[in-house]
Amino acid sequence: MQQIAAEVGFSETAFLTSDEGLGERRFRIRYFSPVAEVAFCGHATIATVVALAEQRGETGDLRLATSVGEVKVETWQENDRIFASLTSVAPVVREVDEADLDSALTALGWDAAELDPKLPPRIANAGNDHLVLAASSRARLADLDYDMQALGDLMARRDWTTVHLVWRETETVFHARDPFPPGGVVEDPATGAAAAAFGAYLGSLELVMSPVRVTIHQGHDMGRPSRLLVDVPPGNRSGIKVSGTATPISG
Repeated sequence: MQQIAAEVGFSETAFLTSDEGLGERRFRIRYFSPVAEVAFCGHATIATVVALAEQRGETGDLRLATSVGEVKVETWQENDRIFASLTSVAPVVREVDEADLDSALTALGWDAAELDPKLPPRIANAGNDHLVLAASSRARLADLDYDMQALGDLMARRDWTTVHLVWRETETVFHARDPFPPGGVVEDPATGAAAAAFGAYLGSLELVMSPVRVTIHQGHDMGRPSRLLVDVPPGNRSGIKVSGTATPISG
């Protein structure tokens, strides 16, 4: 699987297997970046279940056994397109060590004064760890030119999957970018796992009035735009729901 993922070269490649012991609508799934296995990947989950629904000619609910626990997924059809949602495992949000924060900012080439004070740095997890950093301007987010080796070394030591960089356009609309050096990728164009973690972050810090649906725009600065819809429930004990669709790639 690792070799195939390296040959494919995408941020993550998902591998799905059916297991009779799990039941008819339950599957096992594993995710690999070009250089390592990833515990959980949201956008690969969305793409996988959309492809599965297209192949089977039916939509509905499924359950996926991942290395971090069971993830519920749903598929449905709208205007001849299949959409999907996932509900993450129970999330956790915690403080980030100041030394780690300083190292991350240095590697990114960001100054602490360029952070949005209303969205404090945190580590958020809805399947794997993501450092959440909020830029105070769209221009700061757009100018992504970082030390991949330094940031990758820090993320490897702390077991962070991505650094989730965000800018708040409105109360419920955000723009995001995700450096992903542990996966051998400069930037991940779409990150459902990070979106779920970010939803948990917003709910935990009461930065939105939940229940609420949050929109995350990602990939625009890469020329690969996508939109993720994140449903933030009251409290921070249940899983976070992320919805989207898949874009077929030919060739």
